[in-house]
Amino acid sequence: MVAILTHVFGVGNLTLVEDVVQDALARALQTWPFQGIPKDPSAWILRAARNRALDVVRRERRFREKEAEIVRVFDRSASAPDAPDASDAFEAGITDDCLRMMFVCCHPEVPAKAQAALALKTLCGFGVTEISRAFLSTEAAITKRLTRARQSIRDAAIPFEIPEGGALAPRLDGVLRTLYLLFNEGYKASVGDRLVREDICREAIRLTSLLADHPAGDQPRTHALLAVMLLNAARLPARVDDAGHLLRLREQDRSRWDRTAIARGIFHLARSAAGDTVSTYHLQAGIAACHTVAPSDGQTDWRRILELYDQLMEFDASPVVALNRAIVVACVAGPRAGLDAVAAIPDRDKLEGYYLLYAVLGELECRRRDLLTAAGWFRKASQLAEVKSEREFLQRRFEECAAALA
Repeated sequence: MVAILTHVFGVGNLTLVEDVVQDALARALQTWPFQGIPKDPSAWILRAARNRALDVVRRERRFREKEAEIVRVFDRSASAPDAPDASDAFEAGITDDCLRMMFVCCHPEVPAKAQAALALKTLCGFGVTEISRAFLSTEAAITKRLTRARQSIRDAAIPFEIPEGGALAPRLDGVLRTLYLLFNEGYKASVGDRLVREDICREAIRLTSLLADHPAGDQPRTHALLAVMLLNAARLPARVDDAGHLLRLREQDRSRWDRTAIARGIFHLARSAAGDTVSTYHLQAGIAACHTVAPSDGQTDWRRILELYDQLMEFDASPVVALNRAIVVACVAGPRAGLDAVAAIPDRDKLEGYYLLYAVLGELECRRRDLLTAAGWFRKASQLAEVKSEREFLQRRFEECAAALA
């Protein structure tokens, strides 16, 4: 809805568009319980947002010439159900608007740190809290980024279009980064009661598929990212048990993995091999493929995964990637080597408030049979975890260690 309305009212009115969409959603929550859910909820909300925006822009003389175009665009959305050609054209227009909105958010005039945050906010509906978790940042810092990003869009009068030629490559990287962060938030939510938000994962896959099918996005790294998403999403049905409790990889029932998603992921991984450029997405897709094709946890090719992580560190030596690599080091060379790898993480201080650091330390100490130290790490991890299922899992690990010490 934000993308559609931004196309109509102009990128310079992005803040207005966000406001009217939220206002329309609020009105729906207030009226639908009493009046009933309309036959086409999306059209109802879009019409309400459009009308509210029109009320605002009509007060400003410089927008009067846009009224004819606005009416024409929204008349298309009201096409009769028995007019499939018009309906298909409108759906295609929505697809294009979503892609255009991605590229607007990732324009070079928008500060690099703000691009993904803006897209997650305007296109994907993320709140400031979710975005701050995704970036390991504070809510205040993310709010400032969003403000600067919107100001940059207004000042630069960024066009609502999909770029071509030399302008495409740098903006495509920003779009891919945003879609990657979107999928990650669905695959492992940063806050809330649910660890997995499959609806967000599906939306990330849908948007990335649209991009891969469009000439502007039909690039090897796009297919590599889509492979990452599909191969990881294939494991979603087995990530939690019937009670919603987290299941580690070695505890998952691999027969529940989505074989269709795995096949699609391998297909896009093969398509990503075109050309001679390797991206972080290629390496992550390779890691995911090693997991999904292994018949069991014991038959996983951990040495190959470690090789891929070593290459990934050359692209992205972030503390989170280094922490994941340390887990693999432990699988190859034992828990002591894993602890040494954790100790050697660059900028480890950035992980001090990150619960997974202490969860990993707890697991490695547990494998070394230092249950007292492991219990302390699990307790700290559970105190920092903000997703209910993860907090409960870590609390159970603490209690298991404490019981073994008694």
